Amino acid sequence: MMSNDALILDLSARLDPVRRRSARREAALLLALGAIELALFLGLGLMRPDMGRMIGSPYMLWKLGGLAGFVLLSGATALRSFSPPASPRRGLGLAIGFAGAAMVAGLPLGSSFANDTLWERLSPVHGLLCSLCIVILSLPMMGMMAVLLRRGAPAHPGGSALAAGLAAGGWGALVFAFCCPANDPLYVVTWYFAGCAAVAALARWILPRGFRL
Repeated sequence: MMSNDALILDLSARLDPVRRRSARREAALLLALGAIELALFLGLGLMRPDMGRMIGSPYMLWKLGGLAGFVLLSGATALRSFSPPASPRRGLGLAIGFAGAAMVAGLPLGSSFANDTLWERLSPVHGLLCSLCIVILSLPMMGMMAVLLRRGAPAHPGGSALAAGLAAGGWGALVFAFCCPANDPLYVVTWYFAGCAAVAALARWILPRGFRL
């Protein structure tokens, strides 16, 4: 009968070497993927034509800055949580709190739309298309997050998947913001939130499969 030590040595001898995780390397991969996707998107000529004039406006600074901050917080939370014993709970709270504060802060910027009806401000047909575009643009980032999640050993795979989904959804929204012609903060808060929430729900449902919850 084989002893425990001999059995362990026999089993370990058959294992392939695994490259040690590096959060910096993984962050660099995500940044590279994001830069490539944004460059391809803008290279297709999809940037809103008045971006040169709008880029320094309070509205655009709010939209791009808020989304960038949200992506950084949720992305850092996801990467950190891919290794035990880190928990994504605190980071998720910070990211969601930041998003809520940013949404509230942007609403006063819509005072020039106060005379429009709610239907005109929300423009549901365009808004649904906007949310769909955000979901589509988030897929490359969510795919990379899925790969990194599988390579890691998250102690809380559900929370890690949610953080990854929020980061991917936020990135999709950030890319889309460069072409979105809408200037009403109410429209942005409503439909960008819907797109990000859909991506986060999809990631939370799909990515943890195979992990023991």
